[in-house]
Amino acid sequence: MSRRLIGAAALLAVVAMPVLAQAQGVPGGIERGAREGERAAGPVGAIVGGTIGGVVGGVAGILGVDQRPRFHRYVVEQHRPSYQYREDVRVGVELPESGVTYYEVPQEYGAHGYRYTVVNDRTVLVDPRTRRIVEIVE
Repeated sequence: MSRRLIGAAALLAVVAMPVLAQAQGVPGGIERGAREGERAAGPVGAIVGGTIGGVVGGVAGILGVDQRPRFHRYVVEQHRPSYQYREDVRVGVELPESGVTYYEVPQEYGAHGYRYTVVNDRTVLVDPRTRRIVEIVE
């Protein structure tokens, strides 16, 4: 039985990898991987797919590797003012409730549900519900 589950999980990983590569970041990767894994192999597939999707999403980030330079150029061309933050600018930092201006990410970049701002002259993607930095775009 366990050999069968391991075999199914390995097969699912190979089959699901191209689909999961399209996921948006860790949360999107987990969600999409679990959904595709469950569809392909039931509850075990959901667990394996979610794990693989999270890893792939974490590597790819919210913006795809090929989109980061283009998005960074877009932000520079917009001449957005930089918010001066006294702490380190890093993923996971919660920005203050007031004083920071958040901007819509154009649809062409595929970062649906996120906003961007400039903090200490660095472009960051932010989850607007929590104001947490989810990606630094350089």
